[in-house]
Amino acid sequence: MDGVISINRGNVIDNGEPRYMLGRAPGGCNTMSPRLRCLLAYFACRRSYSNMAEPLVPLPVIEKLSSRVIRVLGGNPSKFTLQGTNTYIVGQGSQRLLIDTGEGKPEWIESLKSVLEEEDITIDKVLLTHWHHDHIQGVPDLLQYSPNTKVFKCDPHEDWLDIRDGQKFETEGATLHAFFCPGHTTDHMAFVLEEEDAMFTADNVLGQGTAVFEDLATYMKSLSSMSKQFGGRAYPGHGPVIKEGPAKILEYIKHRRQREEQVLDVLAKDKKGGWTSMDIVKVIYKDYPENLWEPAEKGVLQILDKLQNEGKVTYDKGKGTWALVGKSSL
Repeated sequence: MDGVISINRGNVIDNGEPRYMLGRAPGGCNTMSPRLRCLLAYFACRRSYSNMAEPLVPLPVIEKLSSRVIRVLGGNPSKFTLQGTNTYIVGQGSQRLLIDTGEGKPEWIESLKSVLEEEDITIDKVLLTHWHHDHIQGVPDLLQYSPNTKVFKCDPHEDWLDIRDGQKFETEGATLHAFFCPGHTTDHMAFVLEEEDAMFTADNVLGQGTAVFEDLATYMKSLSSMSKQFGGRAYPGHGPVIKEGPAKILEYIKHRRQREEQVLDVLAKDKKGGWTSMDIVKVIYKDYPENLWEPAEKGVLQILDKLQNEGKVTYDKGKGTWALVGKSSL
């Protein structure tokens, strides 16, 4: 099983390095389909986030962010979770909602308990934004402490309840509207907090850096839709609060479009033998350290996959090269 990744619903069993599969798999990465290479590069990028991240803003483990939102960090800081997963207690009454549960670290449940006991409150419902382990694996600890809490998630496990697009969740002092926004994952949900005109963006939009995604075209559509759902701050899945949420989302969209134009500009140039995805990376990221090229290839592969689906570029599987439609390789 060495060097094999098995992917199934809700789980990733990683039996090898994605970078191994991308760079040293039998026949090389050019024998893989663009979709598979995009997926493998996605996981390689997650493992390499520390190479790309800006210095992290220090965040307290527990912080009251507004009169109805308390953030509790997941106790799992890492190269791709930043300061740790943000979990949010939402509401103003004795029963409140919880958004996400971290990845099951003892520090998280102890921090959560301390808030609940100090505030003399309970968690009536927990809303999970997506299937990634760093957002759902705290559920068992939560249910052990609070057995009557109901668990909600889009495309849920058997014992959990479903979340529908547009579904309303109410508690004293807070009304949340679920907003289906696939991109980071296929089951990704955000939540609009009506009373603050704010949004819990989960991992589609982060407090620092840029997010990773499974499908660029879907992600771009979701970002555009998300930007129109609220006008205030964004509470991200990782990192600090974003004061101007819609403006940050538009920055994300602009950044992705600029990268897309750069890829098209490179492909418009003649190159003997054609352009591989790494060739494109070496042009666009020529002023960046080489250790960033591998994670950067993930984004380039996603762009190429999107452009291929739009009929703008073609992929030569035999050569592992890309070209503009109507422009042949030399």
